[in-house]
Parts: sequence; structure tokens; C-alpha cells
Amino acid sequence: MEKIPKKMQAVVLMGPNQLETKEVETPSPGPQDVLIKVNACAVCGSDVSLIEKPWEAQPPYGSFIIGHEYAGTVSAVGETVDEFEVGDRVAVEASYGCGRCRNCRHGNYTACLNYGNLKRGHRANGFTTNGGFAQYAVNHINTVHKIPDSIEFNEAALITNLGCILYGFQTIGGYVVGDQVVVVGPGPLGLIAVGVAKALCAEKIFLVGTRDSRLEMGKTMGADRVINVNEEDPLKVIREETNGIGADLVVESSGNVRGPQMAAEMSKRMGKILLVGYPEEPAAVNFSLLGMRNINIYAIRGEGWANCARAVSMLSKGRISLMPLATHSFPLANVKEAFKTFTERIGGAIKVIVHPNEV
Repeated sequence: MEKIPKKMQAVVLMGPNQLETKEVETPSPGPQDVLIKVNACAVCGSDVSLIEKPWEAQPPYGSFIIGHEYAGTVSAVGETVDEFEVGDRVAVEASYGCGRCRNCRHGNYTACLNYGNLKRGHRANGFTTNGGFAQYAVNHINTVHKIPDSIEFNEAALITNLGCILYGFQTIGGYVVGDQVVVVGPGPLGLIAVGVAKALCAEKIFLVGTRDSRLEMGKTMGADRVINVNEEDPLKVIREETNGIGADLVVESSGNVRGPQMAAEMSKRMGKILLVGYPEEPAAVNFSLLGMRNINIYAIRGEGWANCARAVSMLSKGRISLMPLATHSFPLANVKEAFKTFTERIGGAIKVIVHPNEV
């Protein structure tokens, strides 16, 4: 059995846009926890945002280890844990609700009413508690999922992304079979939304964006029609190619301030809009249009309703592959370069993976 060191290397947020790799105490699992040796941790847009400006209930500077998209192997288990064994290959999800508020009791743990209240049991690794840009991380067993050998760790680190999109598709009511689906914004979540729509047998999938390289990746993920807004009017194309009806579902993942209104204009009567990207500033939306056309808007956060488990199943059965999205990898010592590569999209970067045990 591998000896667990008393100290480990971890990426600590020291201040706004200040990351430092430091030696810290290796955490120990509680009674219902497992200690994970982190093999891969992905950079997410949420990481970039909270590094720049603190999020709700974020731990103090100088003590907070960032990162919420990670996978690895179980190195130790808590005293009551019999669901996992040392050596298990696992992926994680970020949120463990308090388990005692009304939302958690209804299964809505990503919307825990005790968000950030550690005394009441809420944990969100990488947001309100320490995360995965470290050699080791502690997770409650409810946030851990075994993965088969067929899923590489780089892909497993993206399971939270897939779980988020599956949560969104469940939130809108599921059933995409035969639907016309538009995805706006070919970022990681948008590209995964294309793959999920394909796996769920959408009739036709449109992908709208501004970069040809991302649109080409969209084809790889299953898009039937890509629209570069610099060359074509997406509203005109979608109306023409849906016989004037519009889309059954529009997934708005661009985060552009004009995105929600454009999604409304693309929707058919009784269409649905799923928001997975959010503008930093208030967005203008014509609510009269929404009302007159009976269009419904759904917003999600996180990967609720056990959808990371569904994501593992979908990957293990080969219904979707996330490997094309894992474009760049770095050791932990190069974490700043990893973030620069992600934010500046250097070399066509989509998802950038950090390997904490390669220091």
C-alpha cells in the first residue's frame, strides 16, 4: 500500500489572480469520506471567475485550494466507508448538500439552502471547501463515482461537465429524440451539449459560434449544421432550415449578453431555452415574446440529481467521448501556464488538464 505523505503540493489562491503552489498538510478523510490521489484536474471557466473575484462563501485567501473537476484513485477511506476500497479509480462531483434543508431533502443538493454553511454540513469542493488542484483531496462518498479502466483520467476529469449538461437536459424534461436543437456557443459545455443531443437522438443539431476551429470540433461531437455568425445570420438559417418553425430546444452556452434574447428568437412556440452560460451583466430579454410564444427558460447550476453517475454510464457505454476536448496537459508546477493556455485559448485549447502528482 502506498504511504500517504504528511505534506503535499497544492495550488492556493493567495489573492485576486494570485495562484501559488505551496506545501500544505495532506488532508485526512472523515468517517464518510475518501482520500483521493488526484491524477487529473481540469481548468474551468468558474475557476477563472472566482480567482478574479471571490464567489459566495469562498474560503479566505491564503488557505483555499481551488479546483472542482478532478479524478484519481482512492488512497484511504473513512472508518464507516465500505462503498469504496483503496485503489478504486474514481471521478467526483463538486457539490455535497447539507442533507437537512428542504431543497436537499428533495434531492436538489446543488441548490442547498445552507450553501457555504460548513457547520450544517454543506460542502462544495473547489468553491466553499478545498478542491482538486492538489496531490490529494477529500470527498464525501456521495460525491464520488467509480470509473472503469476504459475511461482515462483526463476524460474522467470532465465528467462534471457532462453531468452538468445531463442535469440541464433532465431539468427541461428530457426527451430530445426527434427534436431540433440549437446550441449557441461552442465552449466546453456547448460542445458537450452537442454530444449529448446526438446521443439522445436529436433530429438535427445546429451549432452557432464565431471560431471555425471550435465549430469543426462541434462536427466531431455530432453537430449536423454549424453556423459561423461572422458569415451567416443564425436566425435566418434556423428559421429556413426548420421550415419557419424554430427550434424545440436552444442551449445558450455562450454567456454573451445578447445570448438569451437570440435564444428566444430562435425558439419555436412552446420551445425551451436552457441556460448554461451566463453574462456578467444584466441581459435584455423581450418577455412579451416569451409570453406570446409560450417559451420556457430553464437555468441550472452544477451537476445535480446524480447526473455524474449517468455521465459515467454514458461514457463507459461509448455513447459519447470527451477525449477530443482534453487538448492540453500540464504538471502542477506549471499551473499558471495551464490557466494562461485556457484563458487565451493558446493552441486551440478547449479543456486544459493539470496533473497534480506530476510536480
